Amino acid sequence: MGINDNFRYLHMGLPEDVLRRKYHGDFPGAIAAIDRHLQSPHTPEALRKCLTAEREILRRLPLDYPLTRQQALDLAREKIPDFSGEEFDTLERDRRIDWIYIDGVPHYFDRWFDSLCKTDAAIARRAGVLPTGADGHDSSGMLEDTLRSMREKGSVSLRIRCRASVQLKPETFRPGERVRAYLPLPCACGAQSDIRIESVSPAPAHISPETAPQRVVFWEEVLTENHPFTVEFSYTRTARYTVLSHPLPAAERPAFDTEEQPSHVLFTPCIRELARHLTEGVEEPLEKARRFYDYITLNVQYSFVRAYFGLESIPETCARNLRGDCGMMALLFITLCRCAGIPARWESGWKAEPGFCGAHDWAQFYAAPYGWLYADPSFGCGAAREGNEARRRHYFGNLDPFRMAANTRFEGDFDVPKDHWRADPYDNQVGEMELPDRGLQYNEFLRSKEVLECTEL
Repeated sequence: MGINDNFRYLHMGLPEDVLRRKYHGDFPGAIAAIDRHLQSPHTPEALRKCLTAEREILRRLPLDYPLTRQQALDLAREKIPDFSGEEFDTLERDRRIDWIYIDGVPHYFDRWFDSLCKTDAAIARRAGVLPTGADGHDSSGMLEDTLRSMREKGSVSLRIRCRASVQLKPETFRPGERVRAYLPLPCACGAQSDIRIESVSPAPAHISPETAPQRVVFWEEVLTENHPFTVEFSYTRTARYTVLSHPLPAAERPAFDTEEQPSHVLFTPCIRELARHLTEGVEEPLEKARRFYDYITLNVQYSFVRAYFGLESIPETCARNLRGDCGMMALLFITLCRCAGIPARWESGWKAEPGFCGAHDWAQFYAAPYGWLYADPSFGCGAAREGNEARRRHYFGNLDPFRMAANTRFEGDFDVPKDHWRADPYDNQVGEMELPDRGLQYNEFLRSKEVLECTEL
């Protein structure tokens, strides 16, 4: 069992002496309390695994919340000089600014202002920044044209070529030290074919098979100079259009991909009650899934979130707070579907289009007689925010072809597991690196990804 498998026991929960210190923001005290539990011969093995993962969470959690209230205000005022304390307090009260206690004092999420500019066009205008818009924002009209073409032709296929790299930051590099590096690769799935590894530099130690649940290219090298690890690949992505406006009833009720998957895909009382409430009076799996999608896209507000390493009970957190990013929305959708007996699974990788490449997560669900269908709740949420109901409906049952899928299992392991903690223990979109004594966090290495070519076939 690798060290990252400890995350599968987070649902065990924390003893009260740890929990009280955590919520107060006494992280050294909470870690010391965990150490006492770990040293005790009476601590059950499952709780021991939970505490091992939680110890590392508590060590990293404050790093995402470095700002005092004054520093958070100063950050906003660099772009908006008249940004007032009252405005800040209102946003905080409306749950649009994320914070935690550190030593009993509120400290604020380092990306709170970026998140606000992404989701609030008025704030972005005042800040003088170009709004990135909602997920699925389509300022050029390219996406809308592609979705129209899908409806007219039945499918659209793109040939996409990408490059990605990771490299140690200069302050992390130590000559003569062994380094391990991982980068995501496109996997074989229903929408991807003709996958080619165009070039890899330096020569890799291992390339995962196309069927790996989290596919990677892996290097292991004693570095004498700090060079990047780079891969170029190409693939064909085909987005087929499925018409769901007239749902077909089906007797088939498959049982695959309906189980719980600790530590996050769990049928908690909160999830069970929400699933029951949303599907009251509905029998068909497709319509149940539609109810879940509609609820998420019309009620959850998109927000940047802290590193997934520090998130616990991701679907329930999204359901309780009605806030989250693409992965949180996808996991909530998957968990609700599975709780209702609807097969559902994870898919993630990149949004890959001409001129832009970014990490992204979405979902699949199974509804007979159609088979596996796609759902992208965050793209649907973005369409709802922009008042584009047709686009919102599109992303229930369908995707677009501007994707690269590298992961088909949430919390899947690499086929060459890391020796130490992953930067993201659940998913891999931007790569991982580790040294002999530790796994590196994202602030210790450089990452890049880009779309080199994107041509319709």
